[in-house]
Amino acid sequence: MKRFDDLYNELLKATVENRDEEYLNSLDPFDASQLDCLLYPKKYPVVWHKGNCDCPENERKCVKVCPFHAIHPDEGGEMHIDEEACSGCAYCIQECRSQKLTSSKDVISVLRAIRSHKGLVYALIAPAFLGQFSQEVTPGKLRTAFKKIGFDGMLEVALFADILTLKEALEFDKNIQTEKDFQLTSCCCPVWITLIKNIYSELIPHVPPAVSPMIASGRTVKALHPDALTVFIGPCLAKKAEARDKDIADAIDYVLTFQEVQDIFNIMNINPAEMEESEKDHSSRAGRIYAHTGGVSEAVKLTLDRINPNRHITIRTQQADGVKGCRALINDILAGKTTANFYEGMGCEGGCVGGPKAIIPREEGRKNVEEYGKQATYPTPIDNPYVIELLKRLGFETVESLLEESDIFSRRFSVKN
Repeated sequence: MKRFDDLYNELLKATVENRDEEYLNSLDPFDASQLDCLLYPKKYPVVWHKGNCDCPENERKCVKVCPFHAIHPDEGGEMHIDEEACSGCAYCIQECRSQKLTSSKDVISVLRAIRSHKGLVYALIAPAFLGQFSQEVTPGKLRTAFKKIGFDGMLEVALFADILTLKEALEFDKNIQTEKDFQLTSCCCPVWITLIKNIYSELIPHVPPAVSPMIASGRTVKALHPDALTVFIGPCLAKKAEARDKDIADAIDYVLTFQEVQDIFNIMNINPAEMEESEKDHSSRAGRIYAHTGGVSEAVKLTLDRINPNRHITIRTQQADGVKGCRALINDILAGKTTANFYEGMGCEGGCVGGPKAIIPREEGRKNVEEYGKQATYPTPIDNPYVIELLKRLGFETVESLLEESDIFSRRFSVKN
């Protein structure tokens, strides 16, 4: 019997070399059965359990730290993950003493899909990507590296963060009319949204009906290229769970983490820093700074000031990061202990740059994101002609039409029964 990690690395190498079927046929039945989750990851939760738990019942930290009560043992001690409840926050993996929990891996499925897909295949890269694959890797070099893997192109999701920033600013301008009104961001973080949907559902009326930038990017690509395959890439396990949500499962075909992409680069001997430059993307500073705590708040505030600089009620923002911090903020909101009217929550400390599958420390990631934001030609999405052009291509004749319900940027949040 081989270790799961060894099987993963062997199958990854065989897949890159286009001999995966030969490799699978060479395995004994037990080892082959271990690889079912790698071949068909969507059949399994986003957290995988490798073998029975050997921790004493009163020392199972994975159970204690889960904010959504999504992991529990059966009578025989085998751990089970409730896929409906799991947000993918990865706390259980980080606290597993026996190292029997791991995050799902979509690498094999993605490589096989790239090989067999007849249409375009797009890599959709999260705003937190700066510096993840070394400081020398520019967006243009990374785009070339993805093409070397087999992708037809790479899009920065920051451009779609621009559009969602604009939508949230318009929602605030429309709905916040008294000192008692407030809005909770619906952008970015699926852990924050899961907290609200599953635990604090009374706050759903304060969440604007918008999808995340990831979903917006996937839906946009499929609207323009119906046969395209979309692969989101970021530092977050929770995005794998979000991509499966029934009402938005039409947008993203696969989610890879930065660590999974690094595995591909390693096995294919691709050094992104040595790649040629490719064309640049067109996001504004507002969209690029989404990746760290406070970025969404700042982006919406800057955009609101551009849309309606003289509004009688100004935007007052407050942020929280980490699940504990987010719950504390929400409890303060419910208790009337806050004075802000726009609230942002990020499930990871530091925001997306602190995601469990980031490659570099969150402080370094934040610095890189801030620097990339400063390099943007346009400060906000309302100043960005590429945002306006894209919206028109999608049928939005004015920015105000983003307030109307659409098949691309809108979502209605439902309460968990």
